[in-house]
Amino acid sequence: MATVEMHKDTHSARHRGLTPATVRDVLLVGLAVSSGAVDAISWLALGKVFSAFMTGNVIFLALGVTGAGGPGVAPVVVALVAFAAGVALAVRIVKATSGSGVWPRRVSIALGISALVQLVFLAGWMATSGLPSPGAAEILIGLSALAMGMQSGAVMSLGVPGVFTTAATATLIDLVSDVAGWSQSAIEKRRFVGVLLGLLAGAAAGAALVVYARVYAPILPLIATVLVIAAALIALQPAR
Repeated sequence: MATVEMHKDTHSARHRGLTPATVRDVLLVGLAVSSGAVDAISWLALGKVFSAFMTGNVIFLALGVTGAGGPGVAPVVVALVAFAAGVALAVRIVKATSGSGVWPRRVSIALGISALVQLVFLAGWMATSGLPSPGAAEILIGLSALAMGMQSGAVMSLGVPGVFTTAATATLIDLVSDVAGWSQSAIEKRRFVGVLLGLLAGAAAGAALVVYARVYAPILPLIATVLVIAAALIALQPAR
């Protein structure tokens, strides 16, 4: 059955002149743009807490617990718990089809739920004109981290080595170690560079929107996620 699904995925994308793996890599860059923008917005406008980069939040939690400074403990804990819940939910959704194709339909379903959460975030953000109170900010942090956790769980199920669209550390390690040893293919190098540039571009665009068009800032990551879902449905889903 998995072989049949893979064949259908391949046919769906190849008739457009692209291999499924190439399309998938472009979509991963799109998700990296989304998470980069989300983290820029979260950091700049929601109390210096990350919604996607949980390594930073773990350090912030340690700083807060020891009284060494940094953001408050409560929003950091909210982000960590919500992100974990998002990963768990996404894994439950995609588990049945993990490994069954370049981009199983359930990955798009998980990302669709993530987009709905981002839409709720956008509504809450606009209701506060992008200037939420501390209590409202914690709710928004929870929503944002939940969405990014779902994105992370969905991407993880694709089994693409070295790619985590919500964090750059593993991708950077793989890219640099590869350049040093020349062990990976040109395709893999392009994938790593693309994801890193996507994170950078998303964070830069998100930051610029917070500074110059604050109320509309969360529209960027939402649009990026929706475009990824739409492209996957058109290019990578099995033919009916």
